[in-house]
This record gives sequence, C-alpha cells and structure tokens, in this order.
Amino acid sequence: MNSKILTLLVAAISLIGAALFLNVARIDKEDVEAVSSAVSPLVTYSFWLLIGVVVTAVVASMWGMLKNPAALKKVLLGVLALAVLFAVSYFLSSDAQVIGADGAELAAQGSTSKWVGTGITYSVFLGVIASAFFVWDLLKGIVKS
Repeated sequence: MNSKILTLLVAAISLIGAALFLNVARIDKEDVEAVSSAVSPLVTYSFWLLIGVVVTAVVASMWGMLKNPAALKKVLLGVLALAVLFAVSYFLSSDAQVIGADGAELAAQGSTSKWVGTGITYSVFLGVIASAFFVWDLLKGIVKS
C-alpha cells in the first residue's frame, strides 16, 4: 500500500515539474518578459521541492537515530570529532592580510581571512584523513588477496 502511494506521489511531482518545464520550453526565447514569468513558477516549485526533500531527510534521519540509541551515540561522537578538528583548524589559521603576487592587498587583516584560512585548513585535514583511510583500505585489500 505504501509503495503505491509513494509511486503516485512521485508521479504527481514529476508531472507537475514536466508541465512547468514545458511551460518554459514553449516560450519564445526573445521575449524576455514572458520567459521570466514562465521560469518563476518553475524556480519556486523547485525551491519548495528541495526544502521538502531536505526536511524529510533530516526528520527521517533524526527519527532513525532516536529509535536506535547506539547509532545516536556514534553520530554524536562523529560530530564531536569534526567539531574538534574544526576548532584545531580555526586556531591554526592566520588572520593576517592576504597579499597578491603583485604585492597588492587582496583581503584586509581580520576575521574574513581567518575564516577562509579555517576553511582551507579544515579541508586539508579532512583530505589527509580521507587519503590515509583510502591507502589503509587499499593495503588491506592487497594483503587479503
């Protein structure tokens, strides 16, 4: 029964999206005002569809974690590890001004350059950790075979 309802819901969402797309496709490309008024409902529909999907995914994930306390504990430990890594990245990044190759100042000294440096450092840390796990898994696979 749930499968039929889900199939009908997906079909209805698809038909609405296809109708809105065809509404845009039939408009003359030279008529900017008509194209703008035809695209607006499609963008609004896509926006609300995205919001609905995100809310559904978050609620379903939270529901699953609350039903399984062991999974909730693992998630909280993972989030805590990411937060610690982010804090380390923040304290290691510099808030100095950014100077270009020609000697001109690209960004002033302050919080913006600090947050950009934090993002770069955080990405590098995550990349190094992911690469280490990739190599570890590769070596385990080679040893097993």
